[in-house]
Amino acid sequence: MSQNVALVAHAKEDVRIEALPEPAPAADEAVVAIAYGGICGSDLHYWLHGAAGQSILREPMVLGHEIAGTVLIPAADGTGPAAGTRVAVHPATPIDDGSAPYPADRPNLSPAGTYLGSAARVPHTHGAFASRVALPARMLRPLPPGLDLRLAALAEPAAVAWHGVGQAGDVAGARVLVIGAGPIGALAIAVAKHHGAAEIIATDLHEHPRALAEALGASALDAADAEGIAAVHADVVIESSGTVPGLAAAISGARRGGTVVMLGLQRADDIAVPMATAITRELTLVGSFRFNDELDAVLEALADGSLEAEAVISHELPVAEALRALELARDASVSSKVLLTFPTAGGEGVDR
Repeated sequence: MSQNVALVAHAKEDVRIEALPEPAPAADEAVVAIAYGGICGSDLHYWLHGAAGQSILREPMVLGHEIAGTVLIPAADGTGPAAGTRVAVHPATPIDDGSAPYPADRPNLSPAGTYLGSAARVPHTHGAFASRVALPARMLRPLPPGLDLRLAALAEPAAVAWHGVGQAGDVAGARVLVIGAGPIGALAIAVAKHHGAAEIIATDLHEHPRALAEALGASALDAADAEGIAAVHADVVIESSGTVPGLAAAISGARRGGTVVMLGLQRADDIAVPMATAITRELTLVGSFRFNDELDAVLEALADGSLEAEAVISHELPVAEALRALELARDASVSSKVLLTFPTAGGEGVDR
């Protein structure tokens, strides 16, 4: 059997490719051979800054939560899929610690919830950028027929986008503006198209993501074109850049009475927002955080082809070249979703 190779963050600018011990699953955990892992913005933050927002690395942590693979050993308690089942992974564990109330039907808002590859709590919640990992069986979602592991690696970020578009309500027939055409913004375009948006306009500072937006069915504007954005008058705006100028542009591009979904995570401290415009236009500003059960709908839509998202994958590299992959992923001018591939249990390349 090949080594259990993993991508481990130790500190700022210190991410290492390491061999881990074989996973020792609990009774309700399955051992999964990871085939593909998508690099997320949070992975980049742990690498570049040693923190993702207020989640600070205090100990070595395996990165990764956008993953797809095959069950090697099913859970001993009989829950979850059988050996040989190809799966995507829902990386959240809702936890109600009584510290703050939240709606029971929105477990993504649970105050003490954990997420694979997160340093929000100590000990950290290890991610799944490894050849083989033990995961709770309840996290595993069998792939629908016809869906391969490579495309299934988009399921988690696509579910984030699906949840975000859903926060705006019904977008069928709407004019939708997407601020920022990075991986999540690009997937928001794909989801808005799937949901029947009449017109989609996307903005970005770079030519590569604008070209991707057009390939996905949107028209594109330079994010520096303030007049052009203000002239959009969108029914729904999806702010996916997570930047202060992006949020200002989102408010500027919304029509009176429109909705702005704040999908991109802003920095933790106070920011300047053109609230007077939001008030006088009677805009609805709504947050969006991760997702709940949207992953299941995403998998079905990827499988039947109604969610056209494959173009979002720009690069695919073996985990042995993970540092190069991270460098690519950080450069929005040349990449979108960068996938890592992991060696199979037999030592060969990725099993599709």
